[in-house]
Amino acid sequence: MSTPPSAPRRATITDVAREAGTGKTSISRYLNGEMSVMSPELRARIEAAIARLNYQPNQMARGLKRGRNRLIGMLLADLTNPYTVEVLQGVEAACHALGLMPLICHAANEVEMERRYLQLLTTYRVEGVIVNALGVSEETLRPVGGSGIPAVLVDRQVDGLIADMVGLDNRAAAELGVRHLMDQGFDDIWFVVQPFAQVSSRQLRHTAFLDAIGRYGGALRVERDSHGERANPGPRGAARGHTLVLDLADAGETARSLAELDRAIDSAAADSGSSPPAHRRIALFAANAPVALCVALHLKSRYGADWQTRAALVSIDDPDWAELTGITTIRQPTYEIGYRAVEFLHERIEGVQATARDCLLPGELIVRASTSR
Repeated sequence: MSTPPSAPRRATITDVAREAGTGKTSISRYLNGEMSVMSPELRARIEAAIARLNYQPNQMARGLKRGRNRLIGMLLADLTNPYTVEVLQGVEAACHALGLMPLICHAANEVEMERRYLQLLTTYRVEGVIVNALGVSEETLRPVGGSGIPAVLVDRQVDGLIADMVGLDNRAAAELGVRHLMDQGFDDIWFVVQPFAQVSSRQLRHTAFLDAIGRYGGALRVERDSHGERANPGPRGAARGHTLVLDLADAGETARSLAELDRAIDSAAADSGSSPPAHRRIALFAANAPVALCVALHLKSRYGADWQTRAALVSIDDPDWAELTGITTIRQPTYEIGYRAVEFLHERIEGVQATARDCLLPGELIVRASTSR
């Protein structure tokens, strides 16, 4: 049995110095761009030696020696979420522009994995960390903040942690969705959200939804004529808000929640058959794209291709499939969120000492057929 050939040994700075007939100090100066302190002849010898040996500097070692390695960590809860992928595109673009190298850690929605990755990032001596995680806590982030490594949060807030945060203006986005649905004549609105006890953005969206129902429910009451069209505002028909928790990680709980939604939709259809007809159609407000996709697939399976005659649907997030299926969305500025997060982190790495900043970016309402009257 033949032995596979061993990989050739990589050239070291000592090898380059020997080949060029000089000392390691001169090689280090050359690599650091300190050309003015050496003669043209010496520079030419070093350059030729590097080429002959195919020498590749160890950037990690050089960075650690200088106290800078240009590495930043990015902790992600769910890399399968289109939102995360789009934010990551902005992160990569900003890193390229600012000379940083992102180290991506995918925790796959596992809280323990998030903790382990944060500890690992400190051993890599990253200069900063961007966090878009599920159950991250002040205690979990202590290995980062406690060792002087700056952190920027994406679409999350952590109780007890003072750090920069970049994300969607969740309150404004929830109000935008509620106002659109009510303007379209819907007064029975269900907010469908994943469990939100550990995720601040979901909490904010849910609270903002309830606030918007309370704030606009009285002002935007509507009556309908015999054709189901919007008529003059009147004292009846105040908007009703409901919350449905959809645990996508638990198939049994998901089935039970969808069954509850089916009962509400069927009840609305029964009201439409009353005399006089109520012409009711429930509106569903999905807190994010994974929720919207689960709901849309379920309704299509249960009611067929014309399921949108039974229930309107609007979603925060604007994945590619939303346009194909005609789903109204609130598009997040995902690329800008990622880019701004890196800019904030870079400023902290460079020594900015300002108080913690919240950068809340507006969403854009994209109206499609799913919320037509």
